[in-house]
Amino acid sequence: MRLTDEELAELVDGGESFRVESKETIDGDAPTRIREAVCAFANDLPGSGQAGVVIVGMTDAGEPSGMRVNDRLLTRLGAIKTDGNIVPPPTMLVEKRILKGREVALITVRPSDSPPVRYKGTIHVRHGPQRGIATEQDERILNERRRATAIPFDIQPIPGSGVSDLSLRRFDEEYLPRAFSPEVLEANDRTTEQRLATAKMIASVSDPRATVLGLLVLGIRPRDFIPNAYVQFLRIEGAALSDPIVDEENIDGTLPEVVRRLDEKMKAHIHTSIDLNVADQERREPTYPLEALQQITRNAVMHRAYEATNAPVRVNWFNDRVEVHSPGGAFGMVTQKNFGRPGVTDYRNPNIAEALKVFGYVQRFGAGIAIARRALSESGHPEPEFVVEDAFVQATIRRRPS
Repeated sequence: MRLTDEELAELVDGGESFRVESKETIDGDAPTRIREAVCAFANDLPGSGQAGVVIVGMTDAGEPSGMRVNDRLLTRLGAIKTDGNIVPPPTMLVEKRILKGREVALITVRPSDSPPVRYKGTIHVRHGPQRGIATEQDERILNERRRATAIPFDIQPIPGSGVSDLSLRRFDEEYLPRAFSPEVLEANDRTTEQRLATAKMIASVSDPRATVLGLLVLGIRPRDFIPNAYVQFLRIEGAALSDPIVDEENIDGTLPEVVRRLDEKMKAHIHTSIDLNVADQERREPTYPLEALQQITRNAVMHRAYEATNAPVRVNWFNDRVEVHSPGGAFGMVTQKNFGRPGVTDYRNPNIAEALKVFGYVQRFGAGIAIARRALSESGHPEPEFVVEDAFVQATIRRRPS
């Protein structure tokens, strides 16, 4: 995806185009405009299949502004991918480059495999050198292009399913108001099928089969079509699977229902211990920090493989630890060696990640493990342990030492 010096120079010499946008600084409304440009390049309305670039530190006349490019700036620009405002998360590269003898910050954005991409609920596209909001026709083009590419499994249509298998009330009352800006909804006179297609809940208006995403987010009975879409919870009185089971539940339903019910289950099993040895005052401490458990389990639901397996996500709660088992190993740029490293993230299910963000269960992309580590450290727990294999990932959270 990285452009050579020659390719970059050729793009810059041509001025702003459907592949190039320049920003002299990051002051004022520039951060918002940069995000809109990233969204538009990810949508690639012309269908060029070529990466677009945002050049920060370049004037409209094509001359470097002399802005200093440091690590702080690059980190700030890199957060565009992970701050959760652009969904599904864009594939982009942020780097310092030299143009005409001066430093600039370059954001290279690859066209999305799963358009349309939205920034704060609005679909931005590019018509030549101009950026704007997608029209109904633009949305139709992006929807049709998604069907014509090798799309992620989470938005592939499921044979035998249809709009009747989705809860339209949940779509209208819960999903749409969270996913799209009020201005877009007020101006939107599209049919229900057009809205479902734009949200990737069905394949298209002409092919109204429900997608995996649609069934997981809006399905009336998701497991009728996706049998592995549940979480198996076991509370075991002991330290081995052979020990007595004191609580067992298969948690299923839509993704928001699964996450909510799993949160309730974990809260019920977190006990509070009392420490009277700290300055002669009573101190109450939970056995596990809920935030850490939430981040690990939500990662398991979000990143698991939903195809080619019948296995659920498993949460085994022992006396001395909690084990979370997620079907599907490392994916994409995430490997066994770099798993859990800050800044290294990829998405087997980018649209499921988007849905969890829409419902508020994900705040920032790629930060779950880091948040869990911090919560565990602050509460005196050991570091979480990860086993990453080709077919699964297992996370272990151990109790705080006595």
